[in-house]
Amino acid sequence: AIAPMSLMTYAESRPWARAIKDKVSTRTMPPWYIDKNVGVQGFRYDRSLTDDQIATIVAWVDAGAPRGNPADMPPPREFAARDIWHIGEPDWIVPIPEPFTVPADGANWWGDFFSDSGLTEDRWIKAVETKPSAEGFPVVHHAVTRLQETEDDDTGDFLNEYAQGKNGDAFPAGTGRLVKAGSIIRFNMHYASIGKETTDRTSVGLQFYPKGEEPEKELFSRALAQNFDLDIPPGEDEVRHDSYHPFETNIRLTGFQPHLHNRGKRQCIEAILPDGNTQTISCATWDFGWHIVYNYEDDVQPLLPKGTFLHTITWHDNSAGNRWNPDPRNWAGFGQRSSDDMSFTWTSYYELDDDEFAAAVEERQEMTDNN
Repeated sequence: AIAPMSLMTYAESRPWARAIKDKVSTRTMPPWYIDKNVGVQGFRYDRSLTDDQIATIVAWVDAGAPRGNPADMPPPREFAARDIWHIGEPDWIVPIPEPFTVPADGANWWGDFFSDSGLTEDRWIKAVETKPSAEGFPVVHHAVTRLQETEDDDTGDFLNEYAQGKNGDAFPAGTGRLVKAGSIIRFNMHYASIGKETTDRTSVGLQFYPKGEEPEKELFSRALAQNFDLDIPPGEDEVRHDSYHPFETNIRLTGFQPHLHNRGKRQCIEAILPDGNTQTISCATWDFGWHIVYNYEDDVQPLLPKGTFLHTITWHDNSAGNRWNPDPRNWAGFGQRSSDDMSFTWTSYYELDDDEFAAAVEERQEMTDNN
């Protein structure tokens, strides 16, 4: 698919042995960029390698990358097609109204499409995925979907996002999002030309709860602590910006995803608690090729009381040492193009009333005491 080489056979892989050693030992591959030394460490779908697995690969390369006995080779792996639905086959699929053709050469294009959801009754969803069409993948920079009552309604809720390296969202057990009858789905699209005329028809897929069944909690996924005042001087590294978001209710944080552009380097989130203490939640190195949602395991999901401020700390690298940097001679600030930059946190959470929050804190303390 998007890889620059094939690693399907020994003959294909052997020439890349030293590069493989470098990528796995620096934890560049497989893509999973959470800092393992700070903050929460329990994640669903964690695809990182263990220290022992990395040591095995490094030892193989250091020994000359020898070939094993062909008689011991397992059957070849079968890989799914690139355009599969990662959440599983959706119950309901809504595409943009018509296919959109991106010219071979042209400026970046942003725009909104509006599609009728086709739903005649309210339905709760437990998973959602926004996905370009098979041909359209290379030209779709991002696709953000929102639920709206009308095309002019700017108060609708975020539904899902597609970006490089990002799959769908499967919600934690007992949580969901309500899609009302007659809803309109807004597709905010960003297309980029790739040297040949390409047609795309992005869709959003929904998986429903059974009719009549409602989840215990509504899950929110929102872009929080947005910083529109970025100042990233040319040639400079470690350029820091800070932004904040207040929580007016008790929340249970279920997922974290940094969002930056080409010059992004690293992002951390911490909680500034009402008593003045701070709690580091997560830090992640940024790689523009992989927009990864880090979903917390149930037993470590941060519990944040109302009055907490989410503090987002972001670093950018505008030096020549950043392989993603389009031009280290240029100043960069906030903007929609990939050559501009951003700083915010996609945050997934649900709200708890005071009694539910107290019970969750007590349960967490009992787990800590028992361990």
